[in-house]
Amino acid sequence: MTHPIAPMIIRGEVITDNLIEVGGRGGDLAFLTPDAHKYIDRLPLGNPAKLADLYQLSFDDILDYAVELGARLAFSKNPYLQEACELSYLTAPTTPSIVKGSYMGLQNLLSREFITEMVESTVGVRYLEGWVPQTLLDGTELEVRCFGARTLHIVAGNAVSLSLWTIIRNMVLRSDAIIKAPSNDPFTALAIARTMVDMAPDHPLTKHLSVAYWKGGDQALEQRLYQPQNLEKIVAWGGFASMKHVTQYVQPGLELISLDPKRSASIIGEDTFASEAGMREAAVRLAADIGAINQKGCVCARVIYVQSGTDADGLARLNTFGQYVYEAMLGLPNTLSTTPKSYDKNLKAHVDALRLDDEWYKVIGGDEGAIICSQIPEPVPFSTLLDDRTANLVPVDELSEMLDAVDAYTQTVGIYPESIKDQLKDVLPLYGAQRIVSLGYAAAMKFAAPQDSIEPMRRMGKWISNQIASPETSPAPWQRPSI
Repeated sequence: MTHPIAPMIIRGEVITDNLIEVGGRGGDLAFLTPDAHKYIDRLPLGNPAKLADLYQLSFDDILDYAVELGARLAFSKNPYLQEACELSYLTAPTTPSIVKGSYMGLQNLLSREFITEMVESTVGVRYLEGWVPQTLLDGTELEVRCFGARTLHIVAGNAVSLSLWTIIRNMVLRSDAIIKAPSNDPFTALAIARTMVDMAPDHPLTKHLSVAYWKGGDQALEQRLYQPQNLEKIVAWGGFASMKHVTQYVQPGLELISLDPKRSASIIGEDTFASEAGMREAAVRLAADIGAINQKGCVCARVIYVQSGTDADGLARLNTFGQYVYEAMLGLPNTLSTTPKSYDKNLKAHVDALRLDDEWYKVIGGDEGAIICSQIPEPVPFSTLLDDRTANLVPVDELSEMLDAVDAYTQTVGIYPESIKDQLKDVLPLYGAQRIVSLGYAAAMKFAAPQDSIEPMRRMGKWISNQIASPETSPAPWQRPSI
């Protein structure tokens, strides 16, 4: 069998020499890719002054490029995306319909209006276009501008759009980007980069993007590449082990922007149970938050605190609601959620054990996804393992009972009904929650919003100040009186 080739892209050049065989995550696909060790001296930009060509571009120029790229990323017309999609069926943690749906939606991220909204909300276009002046109280004239940086991106592979998200952020910031393709999505960034090369091989935005694959943890390569003379910032997504690994390279002059592993939860208020319609609506919304990309994202709900009450009537309400959630999950569109690709065996053993303990837990469903209704006000002991469309509903009498379960690992909290948000949105962040959403919208991540309680776009830029002062306008340090 002929192995597929994942080329290396270095600033407009497509490289297919010095191939070695590597394997995607899960061992479902072996492919060939250039040996990154052979190109270690070419991957870094080198002289930072080489960023200067990006500053010949206006923001409108960047938008024009993005819009044209969006047109070329129409899935039905792009052979690179089609090939990447087919290969990703084997490497992705999700099923073919979810993968294909994600590829088909990529071009939607490249509209002029969408990108402009993102930049205005997170950085401000004027800070990217020039020096923004203000006069301070002491008369000093202060100018501030956001510059691009030489960056390495260790991209997560649990969602196809993350590679394009990274590319867009770098384009508008006028940064130089090296993308380390992930083992569970080694083809998406390459497909986009190859489209850029075909579209405009000599354009500065094309020539400041490189994409390469190497095995994570290759210290011989990383110790040479992850140095301040090569990079100014590392933007890393990933699990605990990979994030811990990359921290060893942080040093003066090399900043780590960490998008850590997270867990998400949901809160269902008592008013949900005032009507059958309310229960049904909450069930559909919650099913979407659990099932999105088959629960592979940090945003997906895993433990759900339900203010049903903990007495016999409350547990009856909880179990009925759990059945509604399960039924709604099975009816989700197959571009959002499906029966899992392969149900985790360790998780299955835990869930099956609960089926024998119906006094404490009620399990609805099986390998296609399961809703576990706790009959006590506590999550299951293996709550951190919940995955593959398996969620745990926990009954509570008061909303405050779930606050101790929120910590620094809590990313998204979906809330229903909307009326209880006001009593929670100023409290949840104190415990660690980083994003609060209307139930059902956990997977609707917004470019214009902060992420993981930081502002990645601002962090990815270099914020430079220019102070203009003279003794006539501002007190001078050398004119201070002696004592």
